[in-house]
Amino acid sequence: MKADEVITYMESLRNDRQRRELMRFFKTGPGEYGEGDEFLGLKVPQTREVVKVVWKDFPLSEVHELLMSRWHEVRLCGLLILVAKFEQMATKRLASDEQAIRVRDEILTLYLNHAEQANNWDLVDLSVHKILGHWLLLPTHVPTPKQQVMDRLAHSTCLWEQRMSMVCTWKTTQAGDPSWCLRYAEIHLHHPHDLMQKAVGWMLREMGKRISMDLLRDFLRQHARTMPRTALRYAIEKMSDDERHYWMHL
Repeated sequence: MKADEVITYMESLRNDRQRRELMRFFKTGPGEYGEGDEFLGLKVPQTREVVKVVWKDFPLSEVHELLMSRWHEVRLCGLLILVAKFEQMATKRLASDEQAIRVRDEILTLYLNHAEQANNWDLVDLSVHKILGHWLLLPTHVPTPKQQVMDRLAHSTCLWEQRMSMVCTWKTTQAGDPSWCLRYAEIHLHHPHDLMQKAVGWMLREMGKRISMDLLRDFLRQHARTMPRTALRYAIEKMSDDERHYWMHL
């Protein structure tokens, strides 16, 4: 199946009632973070079903057309196809396989070249840790150092690229490495946008939960007094009532 066939099929599933709800939920009005985004009205499980059917035989060369679609759900489909193809090449057996490395690097490059098309938080959050985050843990032939790749995203003027640099650390945290989370939490700590403050707090919370609550507490001792309250609330969400009260009232 080619990209135009996938798009035509997804357009046939259009649901106008759901479409209106999604446009409100994802803040597509004037001046909102998702301004101008267009929806078909598909739920995520519907898009995943499309991906399940097509991803194995879908050419990487066709993904560009999906990622450039006007439709939010079609772009999500393209991103999830990249996720499925990357994960297929990222098993333990294939981690150091030369062909798998080349394919993973190709997928990563395609993903990063279209990063601005992942232009809402769900598109970022459903894909970035499974592609960019996983890539950070694997052998690569990409000539640019991994930290430089990440720093370019972190210092981008694009909100969604900035969010990528933070949320992708979910995967490195799951693998037991807190360094990526801590680095980009510091870089984004005073970000003015609510979506970035939530991402910072969320990733810090995951780091504390999965690796070390003491490491999270060390970070908070340095920053809790000055970090945005939204980020702090997210970071301490799983702590006891007494401890949450302590950090919020330092």
